[in-house]
Amino acid sequence: MSFEVFYEKTNSEEKMVFLKVLAQLQKAIRHPKKALKYLNWKIKEKLLWDYYYKTIREPKIKSSISEINYEMIIEELKKNGLKIIDYKINTTNYKQYINKAEYKKAQRFYGISGKRNVFIEKSLEHYLASKLLNLSKDDVYIDIANAYSPTPEIYNKLYGCKVYRQDLLFRNGIHGNTIGGDACNMPIADGFATSMALHCSFEHFEQDADIRFIKEARRVLKKGGKLCILPLYFFHKYAIQTDPAMLSKGSQQFEIDAILYCAKGFGNRHGRFYDVPHFITRIVNNAGDLKLSIYVIQNEKEIDSSCYVKFIALFEK
Repeated sequence: MSFEVFYEKTNSEEKMVFLKVLAQLQKAIRHPKKALKYLNWKIKEKLLWDYYYKTIREPKIKSSISEINYEMIIEELKKNGLKIIDYKINTTNYKQYINKAEYKKAQRFYGISGKRNVFIEKSLEHYLASKLLNLSKDDVYIDIANAYSPTPEIYNKLYGCKVYRQDLLFRNGIHGNTIGGDACNMPIADGFATSMALHCSFEHFEQDADIRFIKEARRVLKKGGKLCILPLYFFHKYAIQTDPAMLSKGSQQFEIDAILYCAKGFGNRHGRFYDVPHFITRIVNNAGDLKLSIYVIQNEKEIDSSCYVKFIALFEK
């Protein structure tokens, strides 16, 4: 029996379990070092989470970030003169994008995380970025903090643009269409790219890396070029969500003005949530000649109840 026949005959719950297991196996085979890191995290989470939590500085809260007041954040953004654009997803167009992109392999790659279908959220982010960037065959696109995502190949297939993938994980320098090293100091010429995007990755830029990346984007983008960051995470307080099991004792230095939310099972060292004042001082005030528009998604739950992309930052040079 072929994979396709087997997959079609399973019910939705079985598919979710199967996709989760398959995704984990594929990642383990392709990236054994990451698999060992994942195993180490799960052991620490099970046995040592409370120990690592105690080593983290105050103020901290043993919880994930939740109950975000979007209306209050939008009003504060408007009061500070930021351009806010309501955006409604064309669900039919999104489905057409999925079909044309042939996401079957990517669906297995992303799989399921807990109760959330990661594939649906990720594919929605890819779709939204492509629409806001208005990609074409004339574009030179860089997928920042790519982490082996299939996005560049999909964009090349659908829009004909020249694509590059960038990540700190990759070998330093330019190797084919791979750019290795720090996204805040890329080994490429001024005005190299017309389009860049970060899909659920900007929040992981630690310490002052968010500031340094915005400055680097000003250098790397051509005039008329665009940078899309999604999701852009906001909260009513400046906060960083972390999983203590991902940290070594005493290894992580968080900004002293950020409240730490320590979430068991989060699986990441660092997830930044801006309040409006910190977003202005860290990002807006360092954007220089990049003009910023913030898109507010109106109907992400129409795609799937697990979708969470709400704010998108689009910078244009």
